[in-house]
Amino acid sequence: MKKLLCFLFAPRGNKTTAGQLAEKFGLELRGDKKTVVSGIAPIADAANGQLTFYSTEQNASGFKILPIDILRKSRASVIVVQPEHVKDAPKDATLLITESPRGAMVKILGEVYKRPAPRGISLDAHIERGVIFKNKRSVYVGPFAHIARGAVIDAGVRIESGAYIGGGAIIGANTIVGPNAFIDNATIGTDCVIYNNASIGKDGFGYTRQDGKNIFMPHAGRVVLGDRVAVGAMSCIDRGLLTDTKIGDGTKIDNLVQVAHGVVIGCECFLAALTGLAGGVVIGDRAVLGGNVGLANGVHIGEDAEIAAKSGLFRNVPAGEKVLGYPATNAMEYMRMHAWLRAQVKK
Repeated sequence: MKKLLCFLFAPRGNKTTAGQLAEKFGLELRGDKKTVVSGIAPIADAANGQLTFYSTEQNASGFKILPIDILRKSRASVIVVQPEHVKDAPKDATLLITESPRGAMVKILGEVYKRPAPRGISLDAHIERGVIFKNKRSVYVGPFAHIARGAVIDAGVRIESGAYIGGGAIIGANTIVGPNAFIDNATIGTDCVIYNNASIGKDGFGYTRQDGKNIFMPHAGRVVLGDRVAVGAMSCIDRGLLTDTKIGDGTKIDNLVQVAHGVVIGCECFLAALTGLAGGVVIGDRAVLGGNVGLANGVHIGEDAEIAAKSGLFRNVPAGEKVLGYPATNAMEYMRMHAWLRAQVKK
């Protein structure tokens, strides 16, 4: 039954050969260039006809290096490996050799599971007069999507069903807007992905208390996303109150993340699910925030800093520092305190 379900519903790979992949992505080939690749699987599960990879790259501290025996016992037809592991690969496997198997796999996955890009505007979509399409023939707009007057849509944009694009939105080239996403008062860069039900550019949680009453403060800022930014499903990025909310190039935001008004996030950052950033937070380039992290108003996070999951931050974090806990403190200091506390309990 499991095999039947996998056959019916698993993603279907486009058939290619080891030689075609080697030529397209500049990989060294060792073995039969006609070896067919019909799918991709983890190295422990890969079977005949599939491609896999083995790597000892340590791009992040969380990456685990698999035992070399996993490579030796692999049944995959094609394996992407580093030069130093050629000797450990099965003799009957075709090898694609590169210094960065992980980087090569990003390209190969995109090639094997590439789907034809949809084009055209659904008759059920609602496009107001005054929408600016820079290349209408290259754009896809799904059923029941709504694009308001004044919106600017660049070439190659894909807007899925039920999405709303407000008149204050500019969508960069080749960006994908998922089903039921909301975008307004925002400038979106090129090659971005906005996943389903994400909200970008709504008013922030900006209030003032006057005569004992909570009074809403009108927002005048925007949201500005750089290129290659990903915004996960159900995540929310609020427009700025007086200044813009900014997200740098290459930053990836997971599902269910809240980014408040006026936040500035640098380039190539990671924000894991359930993270919440209060207004005015500033995050440097390449910072990593684990799941369910909370940052108080105006906190500054330095470049390359790492914030562990479930941490609560009320202070600034210098560049490169690792912190965890609630309230968050230096990771090594926190672990020493925890070890001391455990020792006292045992006594």
